[in-house]
Amino acid sequence: MGKFKFGVSLRSVTSSFADQCRRAEELGYDAISVPDHLGAGRPAPFPALVAAAAVTSRPLVGTLVSNLPFYNVALFARDVESTHVLTDGRLELGLGSGHMKAEFDEARLPWLKAADRIAFLRDGLAELRSRLETVPRLLIAGNSDGVLALAAAEADVVGFAGLRQAPGKPPGTFVLDPAPAMDERVAYFRSLAGDRDVEYNLLVQRVVVTTDRRAAAEEWQSLTEPEPGVDELLETPQLLFGTVDEIAEQLVKRRERWGFSYITVFDSMMEALAPVVAQLRGA
Repeated sequence: MGKFKFGVSLRSVTSSFADQCRRAEELGYDAISVPDHLGAGRPAPFPALVAAAAVTSRPLVGTLVSNLPFYNVALFARDVESTHVLTDGRLELGLGSGHMKAEFDEARLPWLKAADRIAFLRDGLAELRSRLETVPRLLIAGNSDGVLALAAAEADVVGFAGLRQAPGKPPGTFVLDPAPAMDERVAYFRSLAGDRDVEYNLLVQRVVVTTDRRAAAEEWQSLTEPEPGVDELLETPQLLFGTVDEIAEQLVKRRERWGFSYITVFDSMMEALAPVVAQLRGA
C-alpha cells in the first residue's frame, strides 16, 4: 500500500498559469499535469510542462494523458526527450489511446476502432522506448482490457478515471463506473500485473467539502442520465463528498479497497482538497 501522493490537472493556459503552478506546490501537491485536448485555451502539453517546471522546484510535471494516436511517434519522442531534459528529469509521461472522436475529427485524423487505437498505443510505446535514451516515469491510463493489460506490463503508474462510454450515446458521452465496476477493473489489472510494483492513480471527477454528503450526491445525480442512486454515488470512488475528515477517511478506505494512493483532482478543486492534502500527504 503506497503513501498518499496528490496531483492537480491544469486544464487551461491563461495568464495565471504560472501562479497556479506555484500555488499547487505551496499547497503540497506532488504533481502538476495537463491534459491533451483540443479547443480554445487548452494547453499544448509539452510547452506547458516546461513552463510549470520553470516556476516550481519539487512537483513532478506530466501529461494526463497524451493521446498517442494524435501523433507521429518519431516527432513525439523528440518532444518527450527535450521536455524530460528541460524539466530536470521531473517528467511523468502519461499515455492513453484517445477517447474523444470529435477531437480526431477536428484534427482531421482517422478515428480508428478501439482495438486499433490500443494497438497504436502499444506499438507507439515500443517505438518510443527505442528512440529515447532515458524513458521518463510512465503512466498509462484507461479503462479497457487492452489498455490495462499494457499498463500491467509497462507502466510505473496505472491511471483509473473510471469512465466508460454511455450505451447508446454518441462517442465521447461517458458515465462513471460505480464501486462494483471499479472492483472488477482493478481486479483485472491486478491479475495481470502480478508482483510488479505499480502505483495506482485515481482521477477524481468532483470534490465537495460539505457537512451534507447526501445533498452533494443529489446535486451530482441531477446532472447524470440515467440517474444513479444516491447511495451508489456516495460509494463511487471518483467522487469525494463530505467534511475534510470524512473525505480523508474515504480516501484511506479507497486506498485499502482499490490501492489508490496517487490522487489527482482538476484545477477547480485544488483549493477545496488542500486541507485533505495537508492531512494525508505522505501518510
